Amino acid sequence: MEKKITKEMTIGKVIKKYPKSIFVFIEHGLHCVGCPMSQDNGGGETIEEAAKLHQIDLEKLLNDLNKACPPAGGPARQ
Repeated sequence: MEKKITKEMTIGKVIKKYPKSIFVFIEHGLHCVGCPMSQDNGGGETIEEAAKLHQIDLEKLLNDLNKACPPAGGPARQ
């Protein structure tokens, strides 16, 4: 599977580009999707930084995000 969402991306950028990603972040315990630290206007917290801070499995989070947010025209996870 091609990864289009990477650990270097900010949470804000991912949410803006893939709105359904909000549900994946919440499923993994990242309820900070509206937090100013996760938004791009304040420098933005990367997915990797958030995973470390909240002790979340980064690889599983990235895998689930990429499953839920396919490229344009691709099937989404049900």
